[in-house]
Amino acid sequence: MLALQGDVREHARVLSGLGADVALVRRPAELAAVDGLVIPGGESSVIDKLARTFGMQHPIREAIADGMPVYGTCAGLILLADRITDGISGQETFGGLDVRVRRNAFGSQVDSFEVDLAVPALGEPDVHAVFIRAPLVEEVGPAVDVLAQLDDERIVAVRQGNLLGTAFHPEVTGEHRFHGLFLDLVRGL
Repeated sequence: MLALQGDVREHARVLSGLGADVALVRRPAELAAVDGLVIPGGESSVIDKLARTFGMQHPIREAIADGMPVYGTCAGLILLADRITDGISGQETFGGLDVRVRRNAFGSQVDSFEVDLAVPALGEPDVHAVFIRAPLVEEVGPAVDVLAQLDDERIVAVRQGNLLGTAFHPEVTGEHRFHGLFLDLVRGL
């Protein structure tokens, strides 16, 4: 669990509840000791700056390139994207997902919303999704699997190999199947 900023506790609670040993990662040595990484929602530009300050940017990029399973929610999805739209000046990502993501695509905090999404890869029932200043996946590369879309076909969940990203926050709704899918990736299932 990347623990630089964001809703770290909520993700840790879900992962622990699913039987995972959760380690809070703030330094390169801590990253080297884990088998997978969750990048939580929060503020993508702040997480980017803190990752650089703590010397985490390059180790995370290397871990992704080496195949480490990584799950990013909201800001975490932005940070996994190879390309972003509407980033702040100088903002960088860890990359790995062949997608273009638009930051705050739905507007400000007051434009947050909830919706039920069909996610065929997770089966029934639909996923109750909470979007808070959420990003949106605007383009996907050929190796990217689209896992969920809004009714208007805008993309809000993707997977590419060991990388998983959602524009919404399943950790706040009691929805554990995305975290379960992430743990399956970590276990190599």
